[in-house]
Amino acid sequence: MVLAGIGAGIAALAAGLGIGKIGGSAMDAIARQPEAASKIQTAMIIAAALIEGVALFAVVVALIAK
Repeated sequence: MVLAGIGAGIAALAAGLGIGKIGGSAMDAIARQPEAASKIQTAMIIAAALIEGVALFAVVVALIAK
């Protein structure tokens, strides 16, 4: 049970770091090219949603495989 908690925590930590990196990179890109902000924002939201989905799946698998 402890390992399931550790696995879920690692998945959540990795997702947070990934989404933070996406957000930071998107802000840099928007600062360099403000006219492309809507396209960058759309791509950022899609990528963040995919990462969040994988993280949720990893947490569920970690908690089921106890």
